Amino acid sequence: MRTGRFYVGTSGFGYPAWVPRFYPPGTRATDLLPAYAAQLPAVELNGTFYRSPSQATIAGWLAATPPGFRFVVKALRSGSMRAWVTDPDGSLPWLLEPARAFGDRLGAVLFRVGAGQHRIDERLDRLLAGWPRDVPLALEFQDPSWEDDEVHARLRAAGAILCATDLPEAPDPPTLRLTGPCIYARLRRDDYAAAELDAWAARFEPFLSTGTDAYVFFKHDPVGRGAELALALRERLATFVPG
Repeated sequence: MRTGRFYVGTSGFGYPAWVPRFYPPGTRATDLLPAYAAQLPAVELNGTFYRSPSQATIAGWLAATPPGFRFVVKALRSGSMRAWVTDPDGSLPWLLEPARAFGDRLGAVLFRVGAGQHRIDERLDRLLAGWPRDVPLALEFQDPSWEDDEVHARLRAAGAILCATDLPEAPDPPTLRLTGPCIYARLRRDDYAAAELDAWAARFEPFLSTGTDAYVFFKHDPVGRGAELALALRERLATFVPG
């Protein structure tokens, strides 16, 4: 049995202010993604939440990164809400068109269900029924009403990935639950001490050791601290990072 692959990175890459703390001195804006991919194996695309990328832009991202690099696409905010509230069958084909352009370089599509969206099982069932099985779906529920075993069972039945989000205001880290083909976590605190990174590495290791891939993304920040944290966690789980 193979071991799982550890895809760690940050939310976005296009931050010139990360020079020289993360990017080498003199890195130009057009070279940020290749410089990022030289150090980390995956990125969660922030901009796709606000604007759908063109086919030419996606082709450029693919060309700028090695074959083992993975992209997670945050689903467009407006299209996501339309698919969630009213019409998944009519909205999902065009919403997912950019994601399909990534081919096998797509790690997942992150579909965020906002803090004001309380649990309504019918909406979840409708989305899961309409979602194409060849596009990996990761769901981030921001309202606590969704934290329920019945919801997790629905995700497992559909092969959807539950996103675990570690928030600054939370007293304890979230539980990692395997509902789909991989583990997905968003680590959103401003900083993590060495002992906290050790603890997170210990949480991911059992999944990786038994063949489950993991996607983990730190928040973007003004200076590149999130990228440093991603590198530090990558080092702790270097055995599982794809070559």
